[in-house]
Amino acid sequence: MRAVQRGLREGGAMAAARDPPEVSLREATQRKLRRFSELRGKLVAPGEFWDIVAITAADEKQELAYNHQLSEKLKRKELPLGVQYHVFVDPAGAKIGNGGSTLCALQRLEKLYGDKWNSFIILLIHSGGYSQRLPNASALGKIFTALPLGNPIYQMLELKLAMYIDFPLHMNPGILVTCADDIELYSIGEFEFIRFDKPGFTALAHPSTLTIGTTHGVFVLDPFDGLKHRDLEYRSCHRFLHKPSIEKMYQFNAVCRPGIFCQQDFAGGDIADLKVDSDYVYTDSLFYMDHKSAKMLLAFYEKIGTLGCEIDAYGDFLQALGPGATVEYTRNTSNVVKEGSELVEMRQRIFHLLKGTSLNVVVLNNSKFYHIGTTEEYLFYFTSDNSLKSELGLQSITFSIFPDIPECSCKTSCIIQSILDSRCSVAPGSVVEYSRLGPDVSVGENCIISGSYILTKAALPAHSFVCSLSLKMNRCLKYSTMAFGVQDNLKKSVKTLSDIKLLQFFGVCFLSCLDVWNLKVTEELFSGNKTCLSLWTARIFPVCSSLSDSVTTSLKMLNAVKNKSAFSLNSYKLLSIEEMLIYKDVEDMITYREQIFLEISLKSNLI
Repeated sequence: MRAVQRGLREGGAMAAARDPPEVSLREATQRKLRRFSELRGKLVAPGEFWDIVAITAADEKQELAYNHQLSEKLKRKELPLGVQYHVFVDPAGAKIGNGGSTLCALQRLEKLYGDKWNSFIILLIHSGGYSQRLPNASALGKIFTALPLGNPIYQMLELKLAMYIDFPLHMNPGILVTCADDIELYSIGEFEFIRFDKPGFTALAHPSTLTIGTTHGVFVLDPFDGLKHRDLEYRSCHRFLHKPSIEKMYQFNAVCRPGIFCQQDFAGGDIADLKVDSDYVYTDSLFYMDHKSAKMLLAFYEKIGTLGCEIDAYGDFLQALGPGATVEYTRNTSNVVKEGSELVEMRQRIFHLLKGTSLNVVVLNNSKFYHIGTTEEYLFYFTSDNSLKSELGLQSITFSIFPDIPECSCKTSCIIQSILDSRCSVAPGSVVEYSRLGPDVSVGENCIISGSYILTKAALPAHSFVCSLSLKMNRCLKYSTMAFGVQDNLKKSVKTLSDIKLLQFFGVCFLSCLDVWNLKVTEELFSGNKTCLSLWTARIFPVCSSLSDSVTTSLKMLNAVKNKSAFSLNSYKLLSIEEMLIYKDVEDMITYREQIFLEISLKSNLI
């Protein structure tokens, strides 16, 4: 799991006399959290915060869900007031990627504000995916993923706003572009601040291992002319490489050599990947573009009209920047999920549009980047990783009713806005959120339980994923619970029915699971595209009239596979996860969470 955590280095002439890097990072993070907490529910002064916070959505159902949750947050005064919060939905049709979503967002801003947005400081958060690798975020969105922090609890949106709390004060009109499922932590000098005031694009950079560089963007920086690295450095970028091989990193002089760092410059034992004497690279996270650059991209988008391919805001925008940028990358489609006929042509047009635009880099040598976009990362950071727990002040029990959890040196369980009977047991390494668990419920290790209601006796096997959704079907309220293994690959697909034996459910051949459930292999077993068959589109999850029945039934099908005992699903109406998201009843799911919130609040006040 450490492979997803980037490096941490610290410098400055007085390094030996200052706090260790991990201490200054924790204190800087806590200061930002306190500052944001002071702004929650308060009317912010002009220039004190973002003028606009915009979140992208993949379709109208997601747009509705996001707007509903934003409205509820504002009613409960969980966000700063006096800010324009928007959800911008991608146009129907072909997927357009986060680069396409950025272009659409610019167009929406122009339509809403005309020339007024010339002077705005804007935060744009990309949250338009369906979170197939972390499905408890699929229904209500990655940006609304709950965190074991705060009262009322923080979701990723609040954490993003808190970590960026200092940015608007030192930013020229323009747009900061970020993603919904990552966390950037950094520490700089007490009297320093990050400035976003240069023409063109400005990106944050973090020291990372070469292995991390192969899955992220890597900056080829102009030579460093200082004697010793500092926490904060403003550097010029020669070119940007998107998910390069290690060979390419060396070929284009992206690799930095050790030598000007010393042992005290490190944060300590947690950063196992980035050794004192190892080569390293600077990798990307978020980026800013000034208003002139944004207008240039908008004019380009309005000229082409409709996008028919996926554009990557990082790979396709940033690779065109800097004096060393060349057109060759436009023909490299090895990192592309779906290669369309017009992709190369569109990339080349973007390259020629942006070529010559500067790419400024803010190097943060005492920083960390966390990605929380998979079940594995989610469980690791919430239950096992002491670094993030210390830096953010994450808790084992957050706004919940449950007996104290004994802490252990390796990992603990994590309970978020849930009500658990005192006789219920939750094994270390598991996360329970927005759920009610009765006295005879036992949860095995490394499980994720979300939005569920379990009153009857139940044993959840280790490594289980259980997430319940409210549905609106034929104007009736129904429920369905997705249940599988936390390590199952929901995105893996096959093209023909004869190949579904290659899919695995809870580590078992999917074909064998269908026999256990007495289901036949037909095209009707899958929703959507019949040449893209996966666990995501498999119609295997029962629809029930109550939330508790839904969870109980799905647990029976899960345990049937685990115990190799028959459990027929023939008598049930069955849905795929894909269909559950189409039928989801956002209002009822939020109401259920609110009921738990009010009950916890009432009991907390009585104690």
